[in-house]
Amino acid sequence: MTEFRLTPAVADSFPDTLIAVVTATGLRGREDWPATAAALGELERQLVDSAWQPAEETDPRIEAWHTAYRSFGTNPRRIRPSVDALGRRFAKKGTLPRINPPVDSYNVVSVRHGLPAGAFDLDQVTGGVDIRYADGSEEFTPLGEPGTVETPKPGEIIYADTSGVLTRHWNHRDAHRTRVTEDSTHVAFLLETLHATRDGDLLKAAALDLRELLAPHAQQTTVRYLGPAQSRIAV
Repeated sequence: MTEFRLTPAVADSFPDTLIAVVTATGLRGREDWPATAAALGELERQLVDSAWQPAEETDPRIEAWHTAYRSFGTNPRRIRPSVDALGRRFAKKGTLPRINPPVDSYNVVSVRHGLPAGAFDLDQVTGGVDIRYADGSEEFTPLGEPGTVETPKPGEIIYADTSGVLTRHWNHRDAHRTRVTEDSTHVAFLLETLHATRDGDLLKAAALDLRELLAPHAQQTTVRYLGPAQSRIAV
């Protein structure tokens, strides 16, 4: 099992944080996922019909992440939180990217609910995963850039295992090593809010929506919650 840990320093800085960890085992990413395809198509139709719009940076859900990014020295208009970047791309292009069914599933849930989402192939994770402040010695290879090595700046919030950084700027971009592909069979999907008091029910609804998309294509799915009150979970 893999343990996810919210470190005390991050929990103290962001005491209303809540992270849903949706785990899928026996995932079958190469078969057709009709419910995910339908969800993507429906959201795109709603955008065209002006029946729905992605959350903008003035939305409290996005604004909270901009404030958090600034607190650890990241300019959120240059390096945007994942949900902000995805929503802006969607509003401009009118379509969501098609990567593979598991990734498409968390993307549609993320933009629909206005919450950051990501995922790790747990078979590529070494040791536990800590959500912590970087010390400046870590290395990160961005998704899609296997030849690139970056060094997060000290004080930046990262996800990290014993081999390196899995996500920079909290949720801006995932690592290449733990990317989810069609062949990933054991995956942890994450949905995040910094304001559980306000958006906890929204987070839980999003987690259930994601689980419903994953369940027909997995042997087992589970949902667990990570936050200051439950700062360590095993998946």
